[in-house]
Amino acid sequence: MSNSSHTKQLMAESLKKQMEKTPINKISIQNIVDGCGLTRQSFYYHFQDVYELLGWIYSNQAAKWLEEESRYENWKEGYLEVFKYIEKNKTFCLNTLHSVGREHLERFLFASASKHLIGIVEEISGDMKVPEEKKKIVVDFYTPAFIALVGKWMEGGMKTKPEEIIEAIGVLVDGTIEKALKEYSINK
Repeated sequence: MSNSSHTKQLMAESLKKQMEKTPINKISIQNIVDGCGLTRQSFYYHFQDVYELLGWIYSNQAAKWLEEESRYENWKEGYLEVFKYIEKNKTFCLNTLHSVGREHLERFLFASASKHLIGIVEEISGDMKVPEEKKKIVVDFYTPAFIALVGKWMEGGMKTKPEEIIEAIGVLVDGTIEKALKEYSINK
């Protein structure tokens, strides 16, 4: 891990720890650097403000599973990782959800779901001649649905097990993406 990555990681962990007790809008840069033994100058070398650090956390810590190849056969595992990250970082994510930093969580969820779906749509469409705008419609339809389910789960106190949610989503998704792509295909 590079020195810069290590420094960012220290700041990220400090912010997450602060958010266990304090809403993000009440956390100062001084609080963050005091929590990890760094200087304000070091913070500003890497980030403009607390919200940029928050965005970095979601982009770099939470999206690890995006580095995995998105395949139709393992789509459930990918989405399950999102639920597990949120569950493991419950207080942090809920504080983000209930703050002006909510857009960072939503952006993470949108980028995660969208990227994963694009890979799946590309795989399923395979040899079909599906116009790109039709593939985009499929991705744009399912992405907000996934985000809404995650949001409702969080708002409801995360009582349902992530595995149960993924299985329920599977009933809705399995086969429907392929059916839509076949309908959109020019060579049907």
